[in-house]
Amino acid sequence: MEAVDPLRRGYLSALTANVLWGVFPLYFHALRPAGAVEVLAHRVVWSLLSMVLVLVVIRRWRSVRDLLRQRKRMAGLAAAAVLIAVNWGVYIFAVNTDRVVEASLGYFINPLFVILLGVLILRERLRTLQWVALGIGAVAVVILSVDYGRLPWIALTLAASFGCYGLVKKRLGLPAAEGLFLESGVLMLPALLYLLWLTTNHQSTFGTVSAWHSVMLAGSGVLTAVPLLLFAEAANRVPLSGLGILQYLTPTLQLIIGVAVFSEPLPPVRLAGFVIVWCALALFSWDAFRTARRNRADRGRAASTANEPAAVGATE
Repeated sequence: MEAVDPLRRGYLSALTANVLWGVFPLYFHALRPAGAVEVLAHRVVWSLLSMVLVLVVIRRWRSVRDLLRQRKRMAGLAAAAVLIAVNWGVYIFAVNTDRVVEASLGYFINPLFVILLGVLILRERLRTLQWVALGIGAVAVVILSVDYGRLPWIALTLAASFGCYGLVKKRLGLPAAEGLFLESGVLMLPALLYLLWLTTNHQSTFGTVSAWHSVMLAGSGVLTAVPLLLFAEAANRVPLSGLGILQYLTPTLQLIIGVAVFSEPLPPVRLAGFVIVWCALALFSWDAFRTARRNRADRGRAASTANEPAAVGATE
């Protein structure tokens, strides 16, 4: 049997991860009547158990033990855990309250928020087109705020929490499996205490709605782990420009599900706001692609120049 090309395998992993993230609203919507915090607590608990199985298979417990001895990295992991818990909780709340469209906006805005973090935290310098894309995105947020009659806080919270989570994870530089295991471990105690409180007050839906409902609550852990591991594999094989383009698939699917499946409204002004966001993302993506291509060309010219003396010497 012919081996799968590594690049093709990487793109397939990235595509699968983003499709899974894109259809999350269908899954979490089916978990009703469980509330957002209960679903979040189950997601934490079952994610931890899923990652235990993964780490047993890949045999990386030694790296987990090494990380546990590093106080600064564990402090960073605790911060990452809080950020991803906020992101998950707000996202599940958005699905439970029929605000999937606004949630999708958050993940459309996220790349622009990451640019802003680069300027404010990492002191990065933006290219002209990046400033233009950021400005267009700000205009879109203003238009959507006017349409909603309020700041789109769900979208902004999702973009901010996931952007800050990505920044923390980038600085920590942890493998996906160990990172998710330890993050879930940080959140495990409060998650278990909340589930225990629900049970003692007869408010838990686990084991009381239906067997299938309980299975789906437990399955939220696997559903969390699988796309993260797939994306981690893709990140090692696929160029950053390719990953960036594919990541727009997730909020696009969420938007389609919100409008077509859950019948959420998308009035003209709101649609115009989304179109403006898409324009900002298109400009941002084109600038990133153009810059990456130019950098590759520069490296190619530098390599050929460096090889010229050796080539001349070989012909003498």
